[in-house]
Amino acid sequence: MDFYLGLAQVIGVHTLLGLSAWCVLHTGQVSLAQGGFFAIGAYVAGMLTTMAGWPLLLALPVASLVAAAIAVAVGFPALRVKGLMLVVATTAFAEIVRLVFFNFKWRVETAAGPVGPDGGLGFGGIRYFQTHGWSSLQILVLIWALVVLVMLALWWLDRSRIGTLWRAVGEDEVAAQSAGIDLTGAKVSAFGIGGAIAGVAGGLFAHNTTHIEHGNFTILLATFAIAYPIIGGLASLAGTLVAVVFIQGVLIEGLRFLGDWRSLLFGALILLVMLARPGGLLGRALALPWLRKNRNTIEGESRHA
Repeated sequence: MDFYLGLAQVIGVHTLLGLSAWCVLHTGQVSLAQGGFFAIGAYVAGMLTTMAGWPLLLALPVASLVAAAIAVAVGFPALRVKGLMLVVATTAFAEIVRLVFFNFKWRVETAAGPVGPDGGLGFGGIRYFQTHGWSSLQILVLIWALVVLVMLALWWLDRSRIGTLWRAVGEDEVAAQSAGIDLTGAKVSAFGIGGAIAGVAGGLFAHNTTHIEHGNFTILLATFAIAYPIIGGLASLAGTLVAVVFIQGVLIEGLRFLGDWRSLLFGALILLVMLARPGGLLGRALALPWLRKNRNTIEGESRHA
C-alpha cells in the first residue's frame, strides 16, 4: 500500500509540474525553464521549514511567490526571442539554477544538528512531515488538494480574459498584436503563473523526498514538464493529468524492469503522439495521413455501393 501511496504522491507533484508548463505552452512558447523554477521552490520551501522553522503551509506560498518573481524577471528578456532561441535561453537558465544550487552552501545549527544546503552533497534533513507526524495518506491528501485547487484556478483562468489572450497569442502572434494585445504582457503573465505553480510543486517534492540535490533538476525534468501537456493535449487540463499517470505510473514504474529502454519508449511515445494526435491524447481526432486516406476510400466505396 505504501508503494501505491508514494506513486500517487509522485503523480500529484508531476501533475503540478506539467500544469506549470501548460501555462507557457498555451502562449505558443516552448520553455525548458520549469525545472529551474521547480528547483527554486524546492530549496526555498526546504530552507524555510528546516532552517527558519516556518510551517509548511506558509513556506509553500512564499516559495511559490519567489519562483514566480524570478520567472517574471527571466521572462521579460527571455521572451523577446522565440522558437529555438527561447529553448536555448531557458535551458541555459535551468542549468544556471542547477549549478548555483550545486555550489550553494548555507547551514545553520538547530536542535537536531546542522541543517541546510551543503553544495554538491545536497540538502537533506527536510523532515517536516515526519517531525509533525504526517502519515502518507495525509501527505497524499495535501498534494492532491493542491492539484485540484490549481486545476480549478487554471480552468477558471482559461475561460477568463487572460486565457483568451493566451490562446490568441499562441495561435497567431501577428493577428493578436494587430488586435491590440500586449504580447509581452501575455507571455510574461503565463511565465509567472507557470513559475508559481512549479514553485509549489518543488516545495512539495522537497518535503516528500526529504533530500534534494542538483541532480534532481536536470534537463530531463524539464523535458518531462513540457511532455505532459503536449502528450495530454493543451485543449484540456485533464490531458496533462492523463499523460502524467501514463508516463509516471505505467512507463516509469510499471515498466521498471526495462531499465534504460524506458527512455527510448518515452521518446517514441512523444513521436507517436505528434504524428497520430497532434492535439494530444485528449485533443482532436487522429490525424494519420494513411488513416484519412483509408477513411475516404471506405466512404467513397460506401457511396458507390
